[in-house]
Amino acid sequence: MSETIGVDVGGTKIAVAMLRGGELGEPSLRPTVEGDAEELLAEIIDAVNGLRTPATEAVGVGVPSVVDFASGRLRSSVNVPFQDLPVRGLLTERLGLPVFVDNDATLAALAEAYEEGRIAVDSLIIFTVGTGVGGGLVLGGKVHRGRTGAAGEVGHTIVGMDLERGAPPPSEFPQAGSLESLAAGRELDRLAEAAAQAEPKSALGRRLAEVGEVSGADAVDAARDGDEAAVDALRILGERLGIGIANAINLLEPEVVVIGGGVSSAGDLILEPARRVAMQYVLDGVGTETEIRLARRGNEAGVLGAALLAAIEHGGI
Repeated sequence: MSETIGVDVGGTKIAVAMLRGGELGEPSLRPTVEGDAEELLAEIIDAVNGLRTPATEAVGVGVPSVVDFASGRLRSSVNVPFQDLPVRGLLTERLGLPVFVDNDATLAALAEAYEEGRIAVDSLIIFTVGTGVGGGLVLGGKVHRGRTGAAGEVGHTIVGMDLERGAPPPSEFPQAGSLESLAAGRELDRLAEAAAQAEPKSALGRRLAEVGEVSGADAVDAARDGDEAAVDALRILGERLGIGIANAINLLEPEVVVIGGGVSSAGDLILEPARRVAMQYVLDGVGTETEIRLARRGNEAGVLGAALLAAIEHGGI
């Protein structure tokens, strides 16, 4: 019976769980202390050692990083102190187990394609909409990483830019006009505040007057209660996301497109406008069998994907 451990590394916490015989155990969470790369590596090792058994075959680790998959070197990272670091080699040496490292959104895509002990979806793209917009690809029933392991950066596709005079000078990432600049969680924060200022009698407007600020999470809560200003803020974000989804369908026509990340908690309030606009902007005859849906794995997606990565690379699936 295959037994692997998955580790999902975030900016403030580590999740770890065992995948045994195709079944994921209950993930355990531990906060990370703010520190350097060595301290975070030590926390990952401690988390794995607290769960491993003599039957553990391999470990998968998901990180918010650009990963050279073949070497396991992390080129750059967001919210974790791993910059140009051979994480795979360091963990393999210190744990005495085969370790495989990949981007966390890529592993979320892998988890969403997994059903009943196998990769059940031939082609899938995930848009993870949180503070930023990440993405991952499963093509031909396998993770698609591109030439160096960095494929899937859907958040940095350009969905809105004035090109009348040619390309404007590039800016810092996220580039102006990119999906991440227009449809990430922080943009929902901005839309919520703008809606609150424009509609002071709305639920968002009253909250702004009471506490001095509003967030995207406030917009989701207010929209669930029927607040029109909040519903409209989510519509705008969803429609922008729909443009990015349309581009992905026109390019790859996958079997499934998944919307995940924290913003997906808005449910149909984000899914409906995204799906509607995506299908309006897909070429006639393309995407007729593509399903656009919300993520199903929730908070376990990252740790499940990491454990699946270890199982696949070690020959267990």
